[in-house]
Amino acid sequence: MSGRRVIVVTGASRGIGRAIAVEMAGPETDVIVNYNSSPAAAEQTAALVEGKGGTPDLMQFSVADPAAVKTAFKQILDAHGRVDVLVNNAGIAKDNLLAMMKPAEWDDVMDTNLKGAFLCSQAVIKAMMRQRCGRIVNVTSVVGVIGNAGQCNYSAAKAGIIGFTRSLAREIISRNITVNAVAPGFIETDMTLAIPQKARDALLEQIPAARYGTAEDIAAAVAFLASDSAGYITGQVIHVNGGMFMG
Repeated sequence: MSGRRVIVVTGASRGIGRAIAVEMAGPETDVIVNYNSSPAAAEQTAALVEGKGGTPDLMQFSVADPAAVKTAFKQILDAHGRVDVLVNNAGIAKDNLLAMMKPAEWDDVMDTNLKGAFLCSQAVIKAMMRQRCGRIVNVTSVVGVIGNAGQCNYSAAKAGIIGFTRSLAREIISRNITVNAVAPGFIETDMTLAIPQKARDALLEQIPAARYGTAEDIAAAVAFLASDSAGYITGQVIHVNGGMFMG
């Protein structure tokens, strides 16, 4: 994949998505910064992409909306002519114990975290097949493997991402398109900072590295899987969790 690269990162206005967009930015890169409800934060991401020498393109749409996804990717392909890398990072959490979980809390998380990856991947797959090259990297989670109380919806969606990754990888590797996943452990983001300190301390005790991860730790793994160096890696789940889970 030499020459100019077109990279789409969903949920790139903050946290892990922002770090991925910035990590992958550089000269000869067009970075499509997707966001849903935070235009000011997305603008900050765009400025950081520019600071790395990349050309940002802000795209507001919900990955859970089939019509919006179809329209957005048509605009991206019309404007840029190709998509080399898709990072399915957009995600939400609506935690609750299953006994009290509302159907909407289940559906909203599934629609964004799992259906969103399906919709965005489907929207780029034909273009990648015509190119006979491409990289899809899906962001899953350690809780998609080990589970977590109060996160049946989130864990199920993230586990679904792993199955989706492996199945799609088998479908399209013959066209030189790889599909992999990165599974973050406990990462310092706006979302995790909201967790009470007592719970954060308990989590830290489970991490052999004795520190929380950073968004940049995840971005580095995503960037590797999206690189030419990872061309013979597909259908894999790379765990980035400081030893919290080894499998």
